[in-house]
Amino acid sequence: MTPEKPSRELSVGEIISQTFNLYFSKFPQFFLPFLIAGIITGISNYAIYSYFPFPAQPSGMPPFEELIAWFFAFLATFIAITVLSILISVIIGAITAGITVKYASDQIEKGSSNLGNSFNYAMPMFPSLFVAQLVTVILTVIGLVFFVIPGIIIAIMLSLIIPAIIIEQRGAFESLGRSRRLVNNRWLKTFGLLIIIVLIMGLTALIVGALVAPLTTVYPYIDQLISGIITAFVAPISPIAMTYLYYAMVARETPPPPPPPTL
Repeated sequence: MTPEKPSRELSVGEIISQTFNLYFSKFPQFFLPFLIAGIITGISNYAIYSYFPFPAQPSGMPPFEELIAWFFAFLATFIAITVLSILISVIIGAITAGITVKYASDQIEKGSSNLGNSFNYAMPMFPSLFVAQLVTVILTVIGLVFFVIPGIIIAIMLSLIIPAIIIEQRGAFESLGRSRRLVNNRWLKTFGLLIIIVLIMGLTALIVGALVAPLTTVYPYIDQLISGIITAFVAPISPIAMTYLYYAMVARETPPPPPPPTL
């Protein structure tokens, strides 16, 4: 079934249904970017953990000075790994999401799309994608740290930054405001859609973690690579769903046509 551009506001169920219909109809094209991204991310994380090994914890009853030195060495390693991992995740995530949103948008608007063209279209927008994605991650993490609820609100407000950049060609900071306006008065719907996506991704992560856990004892950190590859099967669901949510919210902004004149 050929996808159609929504001419009205869609329900969460309709967005999910059309997301899976489009994903399964073009599975290789949606899967490939995330497969490559998963491999790159897995290899990068393996390199990071190998280059920044955690210091061995002192055994027995070490002197206080030695314990403090170990703690600060552990903290420095943890911060380095966390920062580098987040940067790689944001970079790879921004690129794959941009490509996927463009590919899905072309399918929805034109009925056809090309993965190479989507890549060539999204790459010049990488600076905006990266900055907007990084700002979103930082604000969401800060919000989650402070009583959780602010982080959830920020995630809802900024859920449509990628479609705003790719489809409307807006800048990084302009996309933040545009996303907020699009989801205005539809916070509960957006939250419900995000919860479904998080549940799908979270369940997949739990299953993958259980499957690869035995391998980590023989091949440390290999779970990063395997998890990235397997997660690529469900990762396209989020940007496709956000693309449909974007069109549904844009359709809500468009006033209905006037009724036909009465005779």
